[in-house]
Amino acid sequence: MSSEVASAETVIEVNGVGKSYHMYERPSHRLWQALAGKRRSFYKDFWALRDVSFSIHRGQTVGIVGRNGSGKSTLLQMIAGTLSPTEGSIKVKGRVAALLELGSGFNPEFTGRENVYLNATIYGLSRAQIDQRLDSILAFADIGEFIDQPVRSYSSGMSVRLAFAVIVHVDADILIIDEALAVGDAFFSQKCMRFLREFQKSGTLLFVSHDAAAVTNLCQNAVWLQSGRMRLSGTSQEVVEAYMTEQHVVGRREVGGAEIVVEEKLRRFASDAPDFRHDALLEAGISNRIAIFEFDPDNVGQEFGARGARIIDVSMTDHQGQRVGVLEGGEQVRLQVRVELQQALDNLIVGFYVKDRLGQRLFGDNSYFACRDTPISGEAGEQIVGTFVFRMPIMPSGSYMIDAAVASGDQHDHTQQHWIHDALEFRAMDETMRFGLVGLPMLSIQVSKELQ
Repeated sequence: MSSEVASAETVIEVNGVGKSYHMYERPSHRLWQALAGKRRSFYKDFWALRDVSFSIHRGQTVGIVGRNGSGKSTLLQMIAGTLSPTEGSIKVKGRVAALLELGSGFNPEFTGRENVYLNATIYGLSRAQIDQRLDSILAFADIGEFIDQPVRSYSSGMSVRLAFAVIVHVDADILIIDEALAVGDAFFSQKCMRFLREFQKSGTLLFVSHDAAAVTNLCQNAVWLQSGRMRLSGTSQEVVEAYMTEQHVVGRREVGGAEIVVEEKLRRFASDAPDFRHDALLEAGISNRIAIFEFDPDNVGQEFGARGARIIDVSMTDHQGQRVGVLEGGEQVRLQVRVELQQALDNLIVGFYVKDRLGQRLFGDNSYFACRDTPISGEAGEQIVGTFVFRMPIMPSGSYMIDAAVASGDQHDHTQQHWIHDALEFRAMDETMRFGLVGLPMLSIQVSKELQ
């Protein structure tokens, strides 16, 4: 089978899945139900999931996002095989290793070493295979002498270390990770991420996290669950940005803030169409050029906000204030966000993010700390301009987007008046940068030998 065919093979297929639990008002009703059988019901059905359908292909990494109680963990347990659906079907091809709730699968009275053998056996490894991999498992977990202590004495971080170390070594085809990387120290998290990056080259990963940046960074696609139903599926950037917008809307509603209006838009990316400048610049021998496209209020991504203020222009200018269409990276630029007030507002904050093609936020800032001693206010009809002066990094070849926003309040408690996803697009045309997400112009690079 060719690699192209293999990559298109469906390894997880979820069709119309639902999970229902019986909810009893009193403990005695459980007994009455057992006696009554199907003649009478003493419970109410609670649907933790309902009508969920999607498929995952071999080699894909898919994120699951949603608020607590949305059904994420229930879905993962059914895919892992520890729960059965009430309705619908789930088909899984390959060996699945899952890291779900902290300590799940561990016997708290057994030692860590005993639990390694127990869990690895459940995943299908023989005693000889476990013996062969034990030293590597213990080295990955790195919990020292605690390996021979009962798991009930472990901290949550130690439990995750040991559980992750086991699933790393069971030759799984599909990995399911549920919020586990939120626990533990930064060094171990980085070790886990390095493993996951390597696993992505050949395996299928299902990843749940409340860290939107982690989902965007790690996953190609995502599914958003809300109240047990599938709200949205698509690219990780599309799903995460829609989800984060919804969380802001709900958050402001819960604290009694201004009503947030969401406007759905589908941006037409300039980078999807041929750009005559690209070939012309290459023919001229000009490298590392960054082309900046004009702001078009009718061609932006999703917008949301209370609409007490509206962003009317986003532009990139040089140090003299002239709009620029092409940059090289390394020069000083001014990003300007022009805002028109629709009503009187106090304590205005203007900000931006620069994102790569996957929606990863590379850098950004806002005006809060610069203006907190002299807060900006205005009346309806007035305009304010937020200006951010910085050196444009050297960017790897590809398309980039700028989110622009204006809010009122302070750094921790504010109302988004207008946020525009993908307000301004620019494209780095040639790859002179070799490492990392962005590059910095080096003032000097030297290597010298110290004299003894």
